[in-house]
Amino acid sequence: MRITLTITRFNPDTDHQPHTAHYRLDVGRGATVLDTLLRVRNEQEGSLALRYSCRSAICGSCAMEINGTEKLACRTSVRKEWERHGAIAVAPLRNLPVIKDLVVDMSPFWGKIREVTPWLSSAPGDPGSSDRQHHLSPGSYSFHNVDACIMCGACVAACTVHEVSPQFLGPAALAKADRFLEDPREPQAAKRHRLAVLEQEHGMWDCTRCNFCVEVCPKDVQPMEAIIRLRRSALEAGLTSTGGARHITGFVELIRRHGRLNEALMPLKIVGFNLLHVLRVLPLGLAMLRKGKVPSPFAPAIAGMARVRSIFAATKRRGDAA
Repeated sequence: MRITLTITRFNPDTDHQPHTAHYRLDVGRGATVLDTLLRVRNEQEGSLALRYSCRSAICGSCAMEINGTEKLACRTSVRKEWERHGAIAVAPLRNLPVIKDLVVDMSPFWGKIREVTPWLSSAPGDPGSSDRQHHLSPGSYSFHNVDACIMCGACVAACTVHEVSPQFLGPAALAKADRFLEDPREPQAAKRHRLAVLEQEHGMWDCTRCNFCVEVCPKDVQPMEAIIRLRRSALEAGLTSTGGARHITGFVELIRRHGRLNEALMPLKIVGFNLLHVLRVLPLGLAMLRKGKVPSPFAPAIAGMARVRSIFAATKRRGDAA
């Protein structure tokens, strides 16, 4: 099968901007994108820079953008990509600085991992302390597969929030934080401290739940689900002062009280009793009033209100029982 491989190239010593280069070659039907890139480097362009190691989808080194999606080159079939897209276009991971060609600087990625304290926090005498062993029995814990992360960086490259807010901790780091929050060896005080740190600006509440991190993860870690678990744990711990937490608690309160979302009250639930913030959302409230988005306070209750409240009551009983 004869194909044209398009590679985004950049040499900081000679180039001002990235550019594309095209390479024609014959490949077998079982070839991977990594196989093809290595052939290009060995046969046509010896200066091509790329990163790889295990060739078995274990190390995560060969993560890159292939036809617009973050993938591992070692497990991506050239034939399938060609049949689906009619082309093979390869570029470095987005949202990370490019060192050369397909090699990106992973320092920002590792920096965010370090920010979430990716190790057990414990004091002498605690079950997780280093001065004693603590064995986990089967069934006593569940990491929800977040421990399968190979740190390839694909989720960060696909993250839409990271694209506009580089300070965002990112899906990989937050999933790593969830792994330690789920660890029974972590003391409760340390877990609460983790949540208090993660609820701050650029933390777990910045995620917009676009789901791209879940789609591109080669190990089915599902980072977005980990972020949702972090948020749920923060609410259960009473950490409800941030805008994101107030959005959820306010939404639930309005549904419980009125059986539907009141769009006029929702912004007030988020900003809280802060006069300056209220004045900022006042123009939004006036615009909603003109568009008929503000329900009449004298309108009768919606039909089925008793059923809505019974759902909340049943949920509370299950939570108390657990």
